[in-house]
Amino acid sequence: MRIRDWDPNLKVRLFSEAMMNITFWMFFPFLTIYFADEFGKSKAGLLLVFSQIFSVIANLMGGYCADRFGRKKMMVLSAIGQGLSFLVFAVASSPWLQSPWLGFIAFAIAGVFGSFYWPASQAMVADVVDEKDRSNVFAIFYTSINIAVVIGPILGAIFYVNYRFETLLFAGFVCMLLGLILAKWTRETAPLQKVNPLEVEGKWYYFLQKQLKDYTLIIKDKTFLLFIIAGVLAGQTFMQLDLLFPVYMKDVIDLQTLFSIGDWSFTVKGEQAFGIVLAENGFLVALLTVVITKWMGSYKERNVFVFSSVIYAISIVLFSQTHWIWGFIIAMAVFTFAELMGAGIQQSFVSKLAPEHMRGQYFAAASLRFTISRTIAPLSIPLTVLIGYEWTFFVLCLLALASAGLYWIMFYSFEKKTALDPH
Repeated sequence: MRIRDWDPNLKVRLFSEAMMNITFWMFFPFLTIYFADEFGKSKAGLLLVFSQIFSVIANLMGGYCADRFGRKKMMVLSAIGQGLSFLVFAVASSPWLQSPWLGFIAFAIAGVFGSFYWPASQAMVADVVDEKDRSNVFAIFYTSINIAVVIGPILGAIFYVNYRFETLLFAGFVCMLLGLILAKWTRETAPLQKVNPLEVEGKWYYFLQKQLKDYTLIIKDKTFLLFIIAGVLAGQTFMQLDLLFPVYMKDVIDLQTLFSIGDWSFTVKGEQAFGIVLAENGFLVALLTVVITKWMGSYKERNVFVFSSVIYAISIVLFSQTHWIWGFIIAMAVFTFAELMGAGIQQSFVSKLAPEHMRGQYFAAASLRFTISRTIAPLSIPLTVLIGYEWTFFVLCLLALASAGLYWIMFYSFEKKTALDPH
């Protein structure tokens, strides 16, 4: 499906979200180092865990609200909320005020609004794209994000390091601009739902009761529950890209030569090395997502899910066994291949499982793989203080292999269910 054939909603989102994502990645990769320097590794890891608990709750509410109030309304609200949060973060890093605590609170609130945005945005794609084209559309959005991962950190190395206040201020205005663009140039796509008057007039806790009841029904879907649990385990690996990896590389790389020509050489330190490796990840994803998504489409979904987790485990072993910049570059190439194997196929799999009237909630529940993973993943930072880097990487490797086993069981359950009820 060509971009020119897309629904207008998706065209507007693709280009406006790309602008926002580039701005976001100008500062986001460096925040773990910033909080670790300000609070210490142990406290920073625990604070990041605490902040993500609110994102998990927001994710649950976000899916319900996307189905109940509409995709567009939730996306506009979330974009503007993120923008205001980044403006507060900017104030906390301004020439007039230096407050890491206020900055952390603003960062946590921005994460909550981001969790509201995600399920609505994914459900909107499922609303307007036929099932056969969804994997490719999701893959293109994923490519767009990773173009931002290439451009953003490079710009961030120039601007964020020297102009943190201005960069965060700019990010706030860009997010608010995204909200205004979505409000003006997109339409609502959520299926119409009948509203029970008792829901509107019920007690204040009725909303939460109904929401929990809906999610209980989702969790009773054994296949979907296994999908979430396996995703959480696998997520402990790929979430380390902006958590453990930057801290680890800063500690183990002092000054190394990336390449040299004659008497001239280009040397890098830990933070610069991480920026290069992160840009490599973004570049490979931007270049190869669509190609590898089509390639993976020729294999059984079960094999793709399982081997993706196995390759994640291999990449973790490679990361743990090198202190050499080119070793990290090779390890990141393996890591990125594992990431790309499931880039488009996972959202497509969720859309197969989700009833049309509950798509928002299914996508929200599916994204719990990321929010729960991100909630637990920061524990790797204080864990390195307790058991060291080598054993921490070993634990991550075991979790990736465990997720491979769960994916295998999940597809056995799914194939059995499909055989009993082909509709």
